[in-house]
Amino acid sequence: MLQMEASRLLLLEDSSVDAELIEEQLSRISPKPIITRAVGKASFIAALEEQQFDLILADFSLPDFDGMSALDVTMQTSPDTPFIFVSGVLGEDAAIDAFRRGATDYVLKQRLVRLPSAVERALAEAREKQERKRAEMHKELLVRELSHRVKNTMAMVISIIRRTAKGSTSIEDYQERLVARVSALAESHALLFQSNWGETDLRDVVTRAIAPHNAFASRVELEGPNGVRLSPKSALALGMILHELVTNAQKYGSLSGVEGKVEVSWKKLPGGDGQERVDLQWRESGGPLVFVPRETGFGTTLITKGAQYELQGESNICYDRAGLQYKVVFPLD
Repeated sequence: MLQMEASRLLLLEDSSVDAELIEEQLSRISPKPIITRAVGKASFIAALEEQQFDLILADFSLPDFDGMSALDVTMQTSPDTPFIFVSGVLGEDAAIDAFRRGATDYVLKQRLVRLPSAVERALAEAREKQERKRAEMHKELLVRELSHRVKNTMAMVISIIRRTAKGSTSIEDYQERLVARVSALAESHALLFQSNWGETDLRDVVTRAIAPHNAFASRVELEGPNGVRLSPKSALALGMILHELVTNAQKYGSLSGVEGKVEVSWKKLPGGDGQERVDLQWRESGGPLVFVPRETGFGTTLITKGAQYELQGESNICYDRAGLQYKVVFPLD
C-alpha cells in the first residue's frame, strides 16, 4: 500500500499561543502535515511565492492584515487551494461573504477539536477535484487526438479513392483495387488498436499485411529481429506499402506463378546522428521475367512517395529480370 505524502499547510496566525494550539490539533492527522507559519501580510505573500501549499488556514483578524484579504490573494494566485478560516469570532454575514469569495470552511478557535476533520475533508475534496480536472483534460486530449487521426485517415481514404480511379481500367477493376486498399488500411488500424495506438512490432506489421493473402503465405519468408517498434504513423505507412508489394507480386510478380517466392528481411542500422534506422528489403524470385513498366500507377507512387513523406525515408525499386526488388530505409521515431 502506498504511503500518502504529508500535506503542506500554510498557517496565517499572529498569536503564538493560538498557533501552538492549532498545530497540536493538526498533529492528529496522519501523516502529520508540514506547517509553515506566517504572522502577517509580508510573510504570507512570501510563503505563497516560495512554494505550493495543499491548504491554507487563516485567522480572520490580524494587526496589519485580515483574513478576507488573505483569501483574495489566495484566490488570485492559487484558486484551487482550499482555504479555511480559524477564528475566535466569525459572524454569520462574514461567513456568508467568505464562502461567496471562495472559502472552503471555517472553524471557531473555541472548537478546535473539529479542525482535523475539517482539514482532512477539505484536502480530500481538493484531491477529488484535481482528479476530475485531470480526467477532463485527459479526455479533451483524447478527443483532440482522435479528431486529428480521423481527419488524417479520411484524407488518406479520399486520396486512395481518387488515385485508384485514375489507374483503373474498368469499374470492376476500380472496385477490386479500392476495396483491397481500404481493407489494407483498415487492417493496419486494427493492429494499432490492439496495441492501444502505441508502438507496434515491425514483424506484426509485415504479418498483418500478408495475412489477407493466406494462399501465398507459405511462399513468403520473413527474416528479421523481433522488438523493432514502429510508431503508429510508420506502421500505417509501411502496412500500405507492403500491401501494394504483395498485391503486385500476386498479380504480376513472383506469386503469380506456382514456384515463385518472396523474401522480406529487415534489420536495424545505427545512425550517425544517434537515431536508429530500419533497413527493410523485399525480394521476389522464381516468377515470370520482370520488365520496367512503361507507366507507373498509384501503387508505385504509394511505395515511393509513401516512404519519402510518411516514413521520412529513402526507397529504391529495382526491376531485376529475375524478380522485383524493393528497399526502404527509414528512421525509427
